[in-house]
Amino acid sequence: MSQFTLDAKPYPLVIDTGQTALIIIDMQRDFLELGGFGESLGNDVSLLRSAIRPCQEILQWARDCGMLVLHTREGHRPDLSDVTPAKLNRGDPSLRIGSEGPMGRILIRGEYGHDIIPELAPGDREPVIDKPGKGAFYQTDLQLILASRGISTLLVCGVTTEVCVHTTVREANDRGFRCVVMAEACASYFPHFHRTGLEMIAAQGGIFGWVASVDALPSRTAPTSKSTSNTDPSLIAIED
Repeated sequence: MSQFTLDAKPYPLVIDTGQTALIIIDMQRDFLELGGFGESLGNDVSLLRSAIRPCQEILQWARDCGMLVLHTREGHRPDLSDVTPAKLNRGDPSLRIGSEGPMGRILIRGEYGHDIIPELAPGDREPVIDKPGKGAFYQTDLQLILASRGISTLLVCGVTTEVCVHTTVREANDRGFRCVVMAEACASYFPHFHRTGLEMIAAQGGIFGWVASVDALPSRTAPTSKSTSNTDPSLIAIED
């Protein structure tokens, strides 16, 4: 099976797995694990962790299909030479980029907290895009990788829905890619931002792309692979 019709909002679309890539956004320890940078800011990381199981399911599905899989990490060079002053000087001085955090220097490449959680560890042939900004195309070679593989459609998941996921989808849309955001495989520290972010993507006939459920993917493994996350169904319901 190389083509199938995916039930999505605002309308179904045909997916060719040979021209489609899965991109998993910023599933990093500092954002998702207890004791990490995200929790130190007062966030409930369990809200982000609800996306782990659905991400595992779509990751296995994509691998079974032989699709291109990419992972991203937000972070900066240890010398901070790729951080703009506006980003570097934002927030509590003790919790800024490069400061010592609970899992090493905050948002610095190579630190423990910067790495992807073990549950979603990249495979040997799955590119990891280290990005200095919110969007995965900004100051990276993502577009070159996609072009070299003839990719026209992106299945997008990860965190957070309204920030790095949304920014990447908007960048991709402007570059001519079709984007499908996998609803329960994304998450936010703020559930209402997650819901609104999904609604914005599919609004006005799909102004930025489509929204679909992981369960809408055609089965590649046993039925038990269907999502068993505790995501509130209202968070993936998109109005027509």
